[in-house]
Amino acid sequence: MKNRSSSWLIISFLLLSLFTIGCGDDEGNQPSYSVPDTYQFENVDYSGQLTRLSMLNGLKDYMKTGVSADVVLDAEQLLAMYANTADANWGVAYDDSKQLKNKTFESAQSDFEALLTQLAATSAHGNAAVSGAAGVAVSLDGSKTYLLNEFGVEAIQVIEKGLMGACLYYQATSVYFGEGKMSGDNSAVVEGKGTEMEHAWDEAFGYLGVPQDFPSNTDGLFFWGDYLNDRNELLMLNQAIMEAFRTGRAAISNDDIATRDQQITTIRNLWEKSVAATAIHYINSTIENFDDYAIRCHALSEAVAFTYSLKFNEGRSLSNSETDDLLLEIGGSSNLTELDLLNITLVDLEAARSTMAEKFELTEQMLEL
Repeated sequence: MKNRSSSWLIISFLLLSLFTIGCGDDEGNQPSYSVPDTYQFENVDYSGQLTRLSMLNGLKDYMKTGVSADVVLDAEQLLAMYANTADANWGVAYDDSKQLKNKTFESAQSDFEALLTQLAATSAHGNAAVSGAAGVAVSLDGSKTYLLNEFGVEAIQVIEKGLMGACLYYQATSVYFGEGKMSGDNSAVVEGKGTEMEHAWDEAFGYLGVPQDFPSNTDGLFFWGDYLNDRNELLMLNQAIMEAFRTGRAAISNDDIATRDQQITTIRNLWEKSVAATAIHYINSTIENFDDYAIRCHALSEAVAFTYSLKFNEGRSLSNSETDDLLLEIGGSSNLTELDLLNITLVDLEAARSTMAEKFELTEQMLEL
């Protein structure tokens, strides 16, 4: 009996030891660090991203002056603004090393240069835009005016929103969250910038265009931040994407690479969903205003550009050929320089909308977007 009791004591001790070790391992897999409520970390710098947001905003403002019948846009200035060369005439001083062009997906750069040149030519038409003729189109109620080419394309929207995708979104989700940047050194701290890995993460955050205390603060939203917030009432993405950015940054600072990678996947998915939802929003606007040539072409130009943007997320849900198929349905071409919005039908738009909504799990919200 004594030996049997001793055996049970030994077995009980071993089982207790194994249980204790197992609990210790589980606890060790949980982050032991805190995540701040705002994007307030030591050594954060994404000034280069803020500069490019400002540049795109300046380019947009100049392009929009072309809507006025007495303004002809200067093609050379448009190209100079894109590449930040001497003829840009920003009105403010920008570092010569910063530009939009070299941050745009490389094979898309020539397309945007062609679009900028085409826009300048379109602005030289002082007549009213109608189907088949370039000029300024006025909405039926007289409240909206848009500069359209002979195929009904509002190049201003295609360029601005297209660069949001091929430049800002691409840099954040594919370059700074890509293997190259996320393999950077995470030990040596540069004053004001953090480690290489921390700095790359901060630069990705900079392209979102939101304040550090977003979403409690929605003042001063730029580009993607603005459209993300527009979709928030239906999709509730603001808090989730901001939490992922904050958690990922804290994880990097604590060498928790597994959690960092989880947050990259979360951000890519949430950001992509907001892009798709915004494309659907503008398809809805096109359908609702189909009999108003000006508003229809304006909304459809935006829908095309946001759909095109889906190509630039490394973790994208659609293949490029699938996105091209959608562009053919809503834009008449998968090439931004060859769009033709004149023959798009309601059947085409409804089919593209359904495809996109199903792919991005937005079917329930589709008609409300």
